[in-house]
This record gives sequence, C-alpha cells and structure tokens, in this order.
Amino acid sequence: MHYSLFSLFFRTFALQINIDMAKRILFINQETIPYVPETELAVMGKKVPQVIQERGNEIRTFMPKWGTINERRGQLHEVQRLSGMNLIINDTDHPLIIRVATIVQTRVQVYFIDNDDYFSKRQMLTEENIADLADLGERTIFFSRGVLETVNKLRWAPDIIHCQGWMTSIIPFYLKTAYSEEPSFANTKVVTSLYPKTFDATMGENFKQIMEFKDAKAELLGKYNDDFGFDELSKLAIDYSDGIIEANQDVNADLLKYAETNGKPLLRYPGEEFGNAYEAFYDQLCE
Repeated sequence: MHYSLFSLFFRTFALQINIDMAKRILFINQETIPYVPETELAVMGKKVPQVIQERGNEIRTFMPKWGTINERRGQLHEVQRLSGMNLIINDTDHPLIIRVATIVQTRVQVYFIDNDDYFSKRQMLTEENIADLADLGERTIFFSRGVLETVNKLRWAPDIIHCQGWMTSIIPFYLKTAYSEEPSFANTKVVTSLYPKTFDATMGENFKQIMEFKDAKAELLGKYNDDFGFDELSKLAIDYSDGIIEANQDVNADLLKYAETNGKPLLRYPGEEFGNAYEAFYDQLCE
C-alpha cells in the first residue's frame, strides 16, 4: 500500500517537473512538408517541430499558404476568429486570412498565412522564378507581420520563436522593435537557423521604407545595403536574434563569422540527431 502511494507520488512529482520544464516554442517556417515539395528546408520545417513536440514542449507552427497547396487534400480550413485583420503594406490594405491543418502522422498543427494577392493565387517561391517577383519584399513583410499579429491575437506567449528560412529573416527585427512592448513577446527569445544561400534576388526598391511599422524605423536599417538580398536579410536576422543555429554544414562561413563577431550564442551544426542540442540551446537562451 505504502509502495503504491509512493509510486503515485513519484510519478505525479516527475510529471510536474516535466510540465515545469516544458517550453512554449513558436516555429515560423518558410516551407513544410507534406504541404510543399520536399526540400531540405521543407523537411526541417516538419522535423524540428515534431522532435521538439515529442519531447513534451508546447508548440505552434506557421508557414505561408502557397498557391500550390491543395486545401482539400491538405484538409486546410479557415480560422474565422483569427481572420479578418487588414495589414497595411506600402500604403495598401491587405486582408489577412488564417488557415489551419494538422500533419496527421505527427499531430503537429500548422497555421497558414494567406492572402489572395501574395499567396493563394501565386506560385511557391523557387530559385527559378524568384527574380521575377516584383513584390517579394511586400510579401515577406506581410507574412512576418501576419504571423506576429496572429500569435498576439491568440494570446499565447512563446518562450522561444524559432525562424527557419530567409523569408522569416525580418521577424527578429520586428520582435525587437515594433512588437517589443507586446505582453505576448515580453520574455520571448528569438532563434534563427542559417541555411545555404538559395537566391540572388533582392526585396525590391524602398524595402527599408516599406518595412516601417511602429518602432521599426527605416533609420535603424542604415548599416545594411539598400539592395536587400539574401546576405543582408541574414545579417539583419543575426543582429536582432538572441541565438543562431548553423542548420547545415554548407552555411556561408562569412555569416557564421558575422554571428561570432557580434557575440551571438551560436550552435554549430549538431548533425542529423539535433534534438538534444536544440533543447539545450533553448535552455541556455532562457536562463
């Protein structure tokens, strides 16, 4: 009898420890399988949240709702209570639509940022077509602000925001400026995963001015080239992130050196079995 009571107490105590140690982690991904074709970034967009969720953490995942995504096959449906906001990008109102689906095999829930002009009626970005997209900068801004506005509306305060993909690169900047006073992000640490360069296009003319929102002022971007391309986006993400992960062995050495020079905590490539290393890195940033 006493043994049974002790066992019950121990299991309850262990469960409480696990709950206390669990973190809220928001993953913002440029691509995620099975909704888009398989690339390294899309595979990691699924795998990282899955591994971290299986370790007992509470997660949310966001990605763009590319026009190539089949809503019926992917079982996407609109979240009415989160949709309906308008985001002003370059002096024009753009409706924000939020959809959601669940990856059945992993039980990972994915939120999709949608808009007819930027996503639903447009193809997914590829190395072949990216240079032809005149509104690339606007689309990146809409996605970034759409995620942060939605998370704020959910009233869900993440301990960690983990950004994967160049399209998430301006999110750290917005978090540390325009959204720094929001209660949902008051104690949030932001992590950026670096991947190899995938394109040579820029975000278009006047990107710095178009990105202005609340305390995210264009003058804060003075140190960066006006032609905001992959390297400038990566430097911006590094400067405003709390930690950097080398997610691939072929990441540009100059960017890794840039992170080290800035004194950013840097997790070097941990290999394919990254779960322990990622969790320890999150713990380090939250100390």
